[in-house]
Amino acid sequence: MANEYVNQVGLADGTILLDVSTDTAVQSDVASGKYFHLATGQRVQGTCTYDSDTTDADATAADIAYGKTAYVNKNKIEGSMPVVGTTTGSISTVAGTYTIPAGQHSGLGSVSIDSTEQAKIIASNIKSGVVILGVTGSYSGASITAGTLSATPYLTSKTYLPSGISKDYFSEVTVAEITVTRTDNAAGGVTVTVGAEDPDAD
Repeated sequence: MANEYVNQVGLADGTILLDVSTDTAVQSDVASGKYFHLATGQRVQGTCTYDSDTTDADATAADIAYGKTAYVNKNKIEGSMPVVGTTTGSISTVAGTYTIPAGQHSGLGSVSIDSTEQAKIIASNIKSGVVILGVTGSYSGASITAGTLSATPYLTSKTYLPSGISKDYFSEVTVAEITVTRTDNAAGGVTVTVGAEDPDAD
């Protein structure tokens, strides 16, 4: 026989029971370790190591973690995505933000309010009835008292402070009218005196 392999089996009446003569598969088309028959009828083992068809995959090196490899469109590529791991950050202002770095994360990182700012968010620093970040304020303000003042205008300036009357602020200040005194003088005229000297002035 010219060929020791059988690729077609038939009956005497011409009925074909088995025909692999037109099969086109070759070893590289069949998974490694699997057996099949070539068009010649030879039983052979496949050599293909592809587990699946990757021709429609669209991942790039940037989509794969650095140091890891994958097959895309039948090509082996090595990842370039930075491996960040666990990352933490903090904010210290009311409008503060934290920019999350690009890369592969472990999922264990966190962002929190800066510890110095956390220490300020206590009930005694917050107005009573106001809630900030879950802390209810208790501060109701210090006891503040008001006082009144009656002042006399002098020819020199004078400063009045609430502390001088043991009060926190003035609720009312009354400034007296400027005095004008007219007296006859020896020259036959009139002497006009406006205001008064500050008795406390040096």
